[in-house]
Amino acid sequence: MQDGLPPDWDCRPIADRHRAGLEALGLWLVDATRRPVPLKGLFPGFCERVAQTIVPAWRIHIGLEVLHPEISGTMLVWSDETIEFGERARQGVMQSTGYLTSPTKIVDDTERAYRRRLDGDVGDMPLLQELQQQGSTDYLITPLPFLDTSRTRFLSFATRQPGGFDDDDLKALDTAARLFSPYAERQVWKRIALDLLDTYVGARTSQRIVEGQIERGEVDWIEAAIWLADMRAFTRRSETNAIRDVVAMLNGWFGDMGVAIEAEGGEILKFIGDAVLAIFPVTAETDRGTACAAALAAAEAFCAKVDATNAERGLAGPDAVDFGIGLHLGEIAYGNIGAARRLDFTVIGPAVNRASRLEELTKTLRRRVLVSEPFRDACGRPLLDLGRHVLRDVEGTHRIFGIG
Repeated sequence: MQDGLPPDWDCRPIADRHRAGLEALGLWLVDATRRPVPLKGLFPGFCERVAQTIVPAWRIHIGLEVLHPEISGTMLVWSDETIEFGERARQGVMQSTGYLTSPTKIVDDTERAYRRRLDGDVGDMPLLQELQQQGSTDYLITPLPFLDTSRTRFLSFATRQPGGFDDDDLKALDTAARLFSPYAERQVWKRIALDLLDTYVGARTSQRIVEGQIERGEVDWIEAAIWLADMRAFTRRSETNAIRDVVAMLNGWFGDMGVAIEAEGGEILKFIGDAVLAIFPVTAETDRGTACAAALAAAEAFCAKVDATNAERGLAGPDAVDFGIGLHLGEIAYGNIGAARRLDFTVIGPAVNRASRLEELTKTLRRRVLVSEPFRDACGRPLLDLGRHVLRDVEGTHRIFGIG
């Protein structure tokens, strides 16, 4: 057939001329993966062996969809013995012209391999037009036989050999893809697991979970600068605005805060309604002063961002977004707390309570950011002394400081 695949092409036996190369490829994959190896490290060797010992493909492309809030998928393209890595943004990718006019879309829709000879008209597929201009004579894309068939996963092959692929070549390439598939799927699931953990519990916490800290009640005592922030008048806003607008507002609020916190090395642990709990841990590499200075810099950056956003949107008075942030330095219990089958990796302790009470006090003192005396002492920056104040449910009075 000029275009498409011959009938029962995938049921035909492997040709003798391909058998030795495929057997060697399978043995190499087993040996190469005895030790953990990333896909970037495994894929070039796979491509070289396919091109040199099985079918002379000059370009081999693997595309794998992942679960990530910002990234749709990853790809590796081996061409003329060079390797290119790329990631696609999630937003709008399935509606993009590049996807809708691609062979990938055909494979996603049909769950079947697609072959196109490139010695004639290739229609309105920009990728195939580009490959044709680069001297390709034939193209095959095949879905990888993952257990999870709900996401994009494919290998494609292009050749410059005169006449393109014969029927035996197609069978050999499909077999090579099937040999590689289990290793690719293992990498995808690892990437998905780590990305989801990072997304929902944060990078530091996800690392602890992966390392096995999953038993209920298992906690570590750590020292950290603690950040507790809360939006002003959120109840009024949620009562008087459509839920879609409230969600958009919260996403903007959390997004800007996340940028400020992460830029200074902090980590968001929890969203509590419209409130945010974050930490800037004290470690062997980060002393108390550095952790507190980072938290204060993040608070100042966030204040500036909120002011700029309010100005851009013409928001003033009660319509302007406002907030309070409490910053404290202390020891916290960091670990697994919850029910037997529903755990939460979080922080608790008197230090967290004090950060929360400082945030409450911002309303009374009409200050956006309040810090405790231990935080001020460690920070090493001159701050505004606001006197001694009572913190709810905390014994005694406490010196409180603000930023100018």
